[in-house]
Amino acid sequence: MRWVLAGLTALLLWLQGLLWFGEGGLNDVRGLSRSVEAQREEVDRLRQRNQALEAEVNDLKTGLEALEERARSELGMIREGETFYQIIEREDDAR
Repeated sequence: MRWVLAGLTALLLWLQGLLWFGEGGLNDVRGLSRSVEAQREEVDRLRQRNQALEAEVNDLKTGLEALEERARSELGMIREGETFYQIIEREDDAR
């Protein structure tokens, strides 16, 4: 009976060791939990970015002001009847 009890105790200790320190044990589970949390944060950040981009696309599709602003800043366009003045500073004046 003692040998059976000793064998079962040894088996229990071995299984506990696997649970705590083995592959797929609690350390791995903690690491995976941290990884999942980091990925959730990344997904939330990307969702917010997508929402901002979607709002910008909708604004460009429907709003003429945003379209005009982009045309002016990125393409250098001006309205009909406007005069464009570009002021260039001389190096002497820059000091």
